Amino acid sequence: MNLPEQPSTFRAPTAAERPWWWRLEDAYGTEVTLGADAPADLVDQRFTSQADAESWVGETWAELAEHGVDAVTLFELERRVYGPMSLHA
Repeated sequence: MNLPEQPSTFRAPTAAERPWWWRLEDAYGTEVTLGADAPADLVDQRFTSQADAESWVGETWAELAEHGVDAVTLFELERRVYGPMSLHA
């Protein structure tokens, strides 16, 4: 089955369209980059709203911790909103 090619007008959303994101951190506050073994839905996620970002981290925090993330900090574009927030009990 052949699928039609994407229209030429298709483009990825810009940072301004999805300004909310989480910086993933280790126990020392250093940014963590997830390895190739991490599921794609954990890598470089950006969101259209604070609520969407918070829902995502609420659903994925245990999996993030399994991949070496100790804390997260929420940003809107380059503005730190809050954090770091520990992913451990």
